Amino acid sequence: MRLDPRGAALALGVALPLALFLGLILPHGLLELTAVFVAAAIGLRLFWSWVEPGGRTRLDSFAHEGRTAAAVALGLVAVLLVSGFIEGFVTPSGLPTWSRIGIGIVVESLFLAYVFVVGRAAVRDGSTGDVLARDAGDTAPVTAA
Repeated sequence: MRLDPRGAALALGVALPLALFLGLILPHGLLELTAVFVAAAIGLRLFWSWVEPGGRTRLDSFAHEGRTAAAVALGLVAVLLVSGFIEGFVTPSGLPTWSRIGIGIVVESLFLAYVFVVGRAAVRDGSTGDVLARDAGDTAPVTAA
């Protein structure tokens, strides 16, 4: 196993030239941090469905948002796989720094275009990310009083 001194320098907080630092972080970091923020937002939305269930019971509201959160989480798995691919193959490659950062920016732009173009169209069509109504019949057991 060979240790990369640049990675060790990053871990120890040793000053690196800004271009080198950005070339090691930005290619995968843009997409990875976006996935983290989306996951955090979904977690907050799940929590808020419990705090303020609206016209539903707390359990129904939490179940609905939980199923939606599971769908988003599956999508984020794919996003993190792409980010891992970039981190494993693009970041350590011999490409110039500008091209590695450019690849990260292009992939991030494609993700955001997918979210805002395809996502908006899905919301306009009434999609919530939840399962179909016929498949959502299972509920938590309720004890008889």
